[in-house]
Amino acid sequence: MMKINITKRLNRFLAVAGAMLIGALPALAQESSLTRVAANDCGVPGAQPFLVKGENYTMPSEVKGSKEAITCNFGGKVIYAFNQLDIHADYQLEVVYLADHERKQRIVVDGNEIQNVTLEAGKEQRYLLDLPRKAYAYSQLVLVFEVAGKGANAIVSELNLYSSNSKAPVPFKGKEKEALGNVLTYHIDTDVDVEKVLPVYTVLPKSVTGTYRPVLSLNGTWQFNPQPEKEFYKHSDSSGWKSVIVPGQWSMQGFKVDSMAYAGYRKSFVLPEDWKDKNVKLRFDGVHSEYYVYLNGVKAGYHLGGMTVYEIDVTKHLKPGVNELALAVRSESLADMLGSLTQYAAHQLGGITRKVTLMAVPQTHVSDVRIVTDLDSEYRNAALKIETAVVNKATYAQNGLTLRLSVNGLPNVIEQRLPKLAVGEVWKGILSDTVTAPLLWNNEQPHLYTLRMELCLNDEVIETVEKRFGFREIEVRGNELFVNGRAVKLRGVCRHEMHPLTGRVVDAMWQRKDIELYRAANCNFVRTSHYPPCEEMLDICDELGMFVEVESPVCWVGHHANENWKTLNYQDSQYYPYILQANMETIHFYRNHPSVLFWSMANESYWNKEFAQIQEYVYKADSTRPHTFHDQAYGGFNNQGSTAPIANIHYPGPDGYKVAAKSNRPMVYGEYCHLNVYNRSELVTDPGIRSDWALALAPTWENMYQTRGVLGGSIWSGIDDIFQLPDGNAVGYGAWGPIDGWRRPKPEYWDMKKIYSPVKVLTEALSPANELVVDVENRYTYLNMDEIKIAWQYGKEKGTVSASIPPSGDGKIRIPIANPDKANELYLSFTDPRGFVVDEYLIPVGEQKQNELPQWLSQPTKLKVGKKAYVISGKNFSCEISRLNGQILSLKKAGKEVLKGGPWLMALPLTGGGCYPNHNANTPVYNDLCSDWDAVEVKAHKEESNVIVTVTGSYKEFEGSYRLTVNANGELAVEYQFKALQNVNPRQWGLVFEAPQDYDRTFWRRKGMWSVYPDDHISRPTGTADLFYQGLPVQTNPRIQPSWSWSKDFNELGSNDFRATRRNIWYAGLCDGSGHKDGTQSFAYNVEDEVVVGNSDPKLEGVVGMSFYYKGFSASANFRYRLGGQIFMETLYNKVENISFSDVHYNQDKRALYDRWKEPGDNAKFRAISTTADTPMSSRFVADNNVFSGESISVGYESQGKWLKSVGASSLTVRAYMNDIFRISTVKNERGIDYPFARSVSMSLGLRF
Repeated sequence: MMKINITKRLNRFLAVAGAMLIGALPALAQESSLTRVAANDCGVPGAQPFLVKGENYTMPSEVKGSKEAITCNFGGKVIYAFNQLDIHADYQLEVVYLADHERKQRIVVDGNEIQNVTLEAGKEQRYLLDLPRKAYAYSQLVLVFEVAGKGANAIVSELNLYSSNSKAPVPFKGKEKEALGNVLTYHIDTDVDVEKVLPVYTVLPKSVTGTYRPVLSLNGTWQFNPQPEKEFYKHSDSSGWKSVIVPGQWSMQGFKVDSMAYAGYRKSFVLPEDWKDKNVKLRFDGVHSEYYVYLNGVKAGYHLGGMTVYEIDVTKHLKPGVNELALAVRSESLADMLGSLTQYAAHQLGGITRKVTLMAVPQTHVSDVRIVTDLDSEYRNAALKIETAVVNKATYAQNGLTLRLSVNGLPNVIEQRLPKLAVGEVWKGILSDTVTAPLLWNNEQPHLYTLRMELCLNDEVIETVEKRFGFREIEVRGNELFVNGRAVKLRGVCRHEMHPLTGRVVDAMWQRKDIELYRAANCNFVRTSHYPPCEEMLDICDELGMFVEVESPVCWVGHHANENWKTLNYQDSQYYPYILQANMETIHFYRNHPSVLFWSMANESYWNKEFAQIQEYVYKADSTRPHTFHDQAYGGFNNQGSTAPIANIHYPGPDGYKVAAKSNRPMVYGEYCHLNVYNRSELVTDPGIRSDWALALAPTWENMYQTRGVLGGSIWSGIDDIFQLPDGNAVGYGAWGPIDGWRRPKPEYWDMKKIYSPVKVLTEALSPANELVVDVENRYTYLNMDEIKIAWQYGKEKGTVSASIPPSGDGKIRIPIANPDKANELYLSFTDPRGFVVDEYLIPVGEQKQNELPQWLSQPTKLKVGKKAYVISGKNFSCEISRLNGQILSLKKAGKEVLKGGPWLMALPLTGGGCYPNHNANTPVYNDLCSDWDAVEVKAHKEESNVIVTVTGSYKEFEGSYRLTVNANGELAVEYQFKALQNVNPRQWGLVFEAPQDYDRTFWRRKGMWSVYPDDHISRPTGTADLFYQGLPVQTNPRIQPSWSWSKDFNELGSNDFRATRRNIWYAGLCDGSGHKDGTQSFAYNVEDEVVVGNSDPKLEGVVGMSFYYKGFSASANFRYRLGGQIFMETLYNKVENISFSDVHYNQDKRALYDRWKEPGDNAKFRAISTTADTPMSSRFVADNNVFSGESISVGYESQGKWLKSVGASSLTVRAYMNDIFRISTVKNERGIDYPFARSVSMSLGLRF
């Protein structure tokens, strides 16, 4: 064994931590005084460079004031403009007024009022205003002074601008200045009628009288044509039409459609006979992104928008029997552009992408249900309010209608008799009742109820609808958000809907998988970026307990990330009818989900008067929840001052919490702590960068949690965004999620889980004692710690304990220990009542000798100076170092070559490809050493028992030296110092040595950031990692779901596990694997060493059968036997010995939890659970397979008695069957993975006529 110590130093460049990518904003200026950077002596020609619009005037002599105040500008609007401001600096505006009579006026900046003032006649008034950063977010400050009440004109006497940056702004000139003269302030209409713009979504019926099945799914196989003829919906020609799956994107099914063209969809369906005289609705949950609907050759509807629901009343277009449904669909449209949807996904999203539903309801039916739950001041009792509507679509007036409402598990029943409804009339009303002490819904205790509403005609039920809901109340108080009276902190992620093979189409199974993974990672919040999710996702969030921000499909309006806005005017009113429609459709369809915490109007867009007007509709569309708008709450490029109830900031930087603390609104970090993705070359070279991300997230989240005013935030992003196209290309933004597209946890997943954990063990170390006392902080919002299962283990002792610690409180856990000297680590696990492990800790107790390496005794070491090399030798040791270049030629220990080259300097640069969806699956690894090494001096000398070799020289990129200290005991210490000769920006650097090719396994023990890691995490504290793991294909197919964990993925440099750099090493090494068939020890799998250890073919097998019949009684039995041969115990191998963290979400064998090696001296059946390297297949998993089983037994009786003729029958047969009734086997440890031992018993009764 060799021991190598390396000391490093690298000068004259900045090392940037590649894990952060936070886009930090500089801290606010801390200067106590600001510098005047601009002045405008109003009314004095030549002294008012920043005046854009306004007349000059000098006050009459009777009006007294300072020289500067006597002159002024006046007008209906007086406008000043300053250019080239520093958006990160602080600014103050000094304004001087002197009025000849009383006036009321105001200052407006981009529609936001910053001062409203009354001017007194003859009084000089001075004001010093702190300018909000939104006032100059584009490096421009445009001030509009206008009348706000009294007075014919606005008036300004003097302006002075002060800043923390001494750089002076400049005036606008020419056409730019001329254009600014037309700046308008705006006024918002607050008296809007939201009902006129809300869509109608019929409540899906649970049952309809006279109809067997009132809801039909039209999902499945449709016919598709990428270039249909002009009026294809009128014809049945099948040429050019191919099958396609709905829901689905056409691009992910191998079809290409011109970006501006309409593709064709067709499907036939049979109208159920019992739907006659019913009102029939057709609903599309999502068709991307503009489409016409045709039914039986006639246009039935049109919709713009691919991520919101569209419903049509198709009653008049239907016919009995077979009906022909057709759609003309265009992928790129105004809706797609305003949502930046295709651009974001880097491929066409066109298609029928969400479910299609046909439903039948009575002609008079429930057309709307809005569930409101108001809690009392004690948050104990609730007022249940059901805002509902009933519409009469019949051709005659309807009388005798009653609505009856009930809730499962509650005694409340509400009845409402409706007035007579005329043809086409809609009745709207509120059914309400007081509910005593309902179970409340929150993310930790997601109690759900089912509302049942029956519409009766003359006391006969004609329609029943059901809706799940929860009792909960959301309030904004000051700068905090409360749910059921408790302030919440949002531990969130941003989530795109994605699957590698289906694009933005994700079925319910994958939706559930996502939410379960996020919940298990201690997330309590999901932002549905940048569009509303499919309905199934919110059903799952309601059920599992997850707060959700539902975002409208509006993204980058005005933002140059969407390059259309470089030429288009984002304030043009033509774009906003669709944006209003998208917001209204989003809110109205999802409003009854208790998991929806607040709405988002848009992502990273520029606030303006059009958004301000839409906000009035949002307020009125849902008064039970707040909303947000994703601009910058301060600083930044798109801070236009939205006034949404929840402030929003993206990538606030490490000091963002200080600004949020001063906010008068709750501030959410809409996106923060961006995962690594744009430094693509780095990531494919060193996956260990991913674990460094936690170094940024941990302090950021801690400051967020501790700061009132920070509502929480959503990590960007929640899942990788890489799409595997059918043509073999891979597109998307890239691997920016804590889980990959196949839902395998990546290194960041565990870091997020630990940092977001609601259970914080504060005790870092303990001393041995008969009672171990652990300090714990409970960060749950609603749960007491006595509701959490706390399990512990100390050596062979284990048990569970309970501790009553209130939410947001601290307390202690006390654990009784019988033998404190028998172990030195205390393991703790905390399990949520919903069934997942919240957190795990391993606390050191006493001395930790396992982290120490024994000191190596120095041995006498000889130095011989050869012509070309220094030869260093000792007992069983030799090392040759070139005198020409200072590099190791050969180093051998006990006759085995350990090193044969190096050291060379490598500096891995921080590289970025820009914030674009330009994922490249073929990004080359960075594996280049520094170039053109030239050794200037190589010296060696003896020092005590060591040999010191000092080398000085230069590369093309660096110059410096290194020092090798060599001892014959096998110890090699390296120190180096280099200075950059070029402008380089490496994230990491080090010295590289060349080892023999069979050194293909690393091992280590380190201090991890966390005390417990999954056994396949690249940053686990102790373990081994193989260069390439056995059992994996030589080349992977990206379109096939991997069956192994992420850490075993590989490229030409080796597995992620092997290549990952690790920090805080106590000791580490590289092993060779030279074991062979002869029994010598091996650490590496080699196909040449395989031997036959069994044969699955039996020597003898068969079935023995017998049967019996007597006077109508019968019996038969079959027994199967097998003698000889062996079986490979798959369950033991895959589900116990080689279980991995990524597989624990699936069914596992319970033996994975016990009979494992834990500490020296254990004689265990299975390896330690912390060991991640796969155990190779061996004879240990092979057993003799002798079996005798009862395959089938049956008994029966047949009667042909005369009594049967009385009922017209000729015979009666009764029979019982039993299959796999018993099994005797020599295999004791294998249960199998395909349920082979299930027993079945069945009976049959036959009557023949």
